[in-house]
Amino acid sequence: MRVISGKYRGMVLARFGGAEIRPTADRVKESLFNILAAEIGGARVLDLFCGSGNLGIECISRGAEHVAFNDISKDSIAVLRKNLSRLSERNYTVYNKDFRACLSTCGQADLIFIDPPYASDAGVEALKIIANGNNLSDGGIAVYERDRPFTDEIVGLEVADRRRYGKIHLTFFRKC
Repeated sequence: MRVISGKYRGMVLARFGGAEIRPTADRVKESLFNILAAEIGGARVLDLFCGSGNLGIECISRGAEHVAFNDISKDSIAVLRKNLSRLSERNYTVYNKDFRACLSTCGQADLIFIDPPYASDAGVEALKIIANGNNLSDGGIAVYERDRPFTDEIVGLEVADRRRYGKIHLTFFRKC
């Protein structure tokens, strides 16, 4: 797991193991950030189920204004803090909360990454909260990663794009 581009390009990130841990693969991350390239500079980002911080740190490297990292796992937060300690910027906030609590307090973002454990329905619930709240700025994008296509409808959000990379499915949402 490494930073793909920007100021910290090539930095190898600390990670942790476990059967339920699956960081976004470098090739998927590279494709994702090629799609989002024009959206990141100066953006406010929320990495809602951040794990080791792989996606949010990539945004910092590419010039995001601020990144909010959140994960309910204390082990994830420990690995995240190890990775963040290597950065010269401090334009980030770290939350160790349930995703619902984070969404109710973290403010508005231009880009939200939703990458929960695949066995959970937390991603769909997070999308519904985002659709009904003020978490996503006008013109902002929410990206949902999971192991199967997203076929549901979320009132208040429209699917802007869908991509598949092997077993990984990315769905991009905008407010409607």
